[in-house]
Amino acid sequence: METEIELKFFVLPEFSKQLLDKISAAKILQQSRRELGNVYFDTPDQLLRQHDIGLRIRRFDDVFVQTLKTAGRVVAGLHQRPEYNVEVNSTEPSLALHPMDAWPQDFDVVAVQQQIQPLFSTDFIRQQWLVAMPDGSQIELAFDHGEVSVDDKRSPICEVELELKSGQTDALFTLARELCTDGGMRLGNLSKAARGYRLAADYQGDPIKPLVFVETTVQDSVETTFINTLEHALEHWLYHEQIYVERQDPQALVQISQALSLLRQTFATFGGIIPRRASALLRQELQWLEGELDWLEEANSIQELVDDKAHILRKLNVRKELQQQLDLRYTQLPDSEDMIQLMRSARYCGLLLDLSRWILSRGWQPFLDDKSRDKLAAPVKPFADNMLTRSWSELLDVFPAERQLSRIDYLDQKPRLVRNLMSGIAFAGLYDEERRACFRMPWLDLLQGLEDLRELEPIRRLLPLFEGDDLAQVEKWLQRQEESLLHAMSQTRHISIELTPYWP
Repeated sequence: METEIELKFFVLPEFSKQLLDKISAAKILQQSRRELGNVYFDTPDQLLRQHDIGLRIRRFDDVFVQTLKTAGRVVAGLHQRPEYNVEVNSTEPSLALHPMDAWPQDFDVVAVQQQIQPLFSTDFIRQQWLVAMPDGSQIELAFDHGEVSVDDKRSPICEVELELKSGQTDALFTLARELCTDGGMRLGNLSKAARGYRLAADYQGDPIKPLVFVETTVQDSVETTFINTLEHALEHWLYHEQIYVERQDPQALVQISQALSLLRQTFATFGGIIPRRASALLRQELQWLEGELDWLEEANSIQELVDDKAHILRKLNVRKELQQQLDLRYTQLPDSEDMIQLMRSARYCGLLLDLSRWILSRGWQPFLDDKSRDKLAAPVKPFADNMLTRSWSELLDVFPAERQLSRIDYLDQKPRLVRNLMSGIAFAGLYDEERRACFRMPWLDLLQGLEDLRELEPIRRLLPLFEGDDLAQVEKWLQRQEESLLHAMSQTRHISIELTPYWP
């Protein structure tokens, strides 16, 4: 058995020239060019897929190699999967050639052998180089260009893979960083096999998913929870990045923004133990990327206002003019082409690589003293209790019961409310689900009120375009909408403040 450790990137066909330019200065130990044909197998009910197992037979020259890949781990494009290879004589698979301990417990290999059948093929040209890194590590660099096929259906393959053959995982990130300096690379979580299964099933793409709680347990340490939360946010980010690339759904960008908020809040939550200088560059780059997506709030507000042919504006005499101006403003915001270009940029790719490398190498460890290491090794529950108490105290300070809050007050405190709600995501699994939900619900309702209040801002910015009776009507409409929202939010705020915390 070998453990395959590799980084995968999706690129455009023209990236090959850029790649050749980049590796011309590298120390190349070997290089080759091969045509590879691969047939993937499974049972009619896809039993292998259900166990996260991949089975293929690869043909190159006159050699056939059967490969079994079992469940592994993916963090920001770094794939780690056990694999078993054996040379065979044809494209007929023989499961008995792999050791029994390669299969899941109670897996009926004989029964599966009787049902196994070809499912899809991948055929591509692989240009391959074995690169010697300065630290002595050896990395296999491959550029694959071809297609996945199922019957008459086709999907293009254009990928770069970096596989660690010997040495340190860190060397993979070093080479990847060098390759992405001119952009054009996007970290990929979807393997060729996963794409083949999608094509075979005529799969239309993954659904948008809300950011869910981290599965934290009382047995976890503070450091384990820190790592799990960062990986949880990264997985959510890359999942929705793939969705956006496939179908340009704006809500996928909203979820990426949510993941960025969780990452930044995680650094803040654990910042009392992990020195800020340990993550300074990462936090700076996350802030940059959040800035690149800060137009989403305005875009979503405009979408809500013009939805259903501006039904919400129907009673205004200047409805058509407002809708035209909102449509015009929407066209001035970044579009899908801008976002795809951002996702292929060197800075974006570099951020993902650096964050993944930092997590995998425990990049905060050199900045810790013995006291901090002891705190990170401690059980997470007392730490979570303390952090949630601080978060609660902060909310009481900015949303006091005795004060009447204005529109500006609420809008100014929205980032703080979001951060505090994010604080609970890492620790949710430590507490009673019903009590937790009852406590968080009113605060989430308050956040929704803030979102509704924010949706009025594009109309407010258009006020200078009107005068006389038209201006008076729009101002009165805005006032009614605002007063209604502020009244509901005030009630929600008082309910939230009176709740009993679900911790410790």
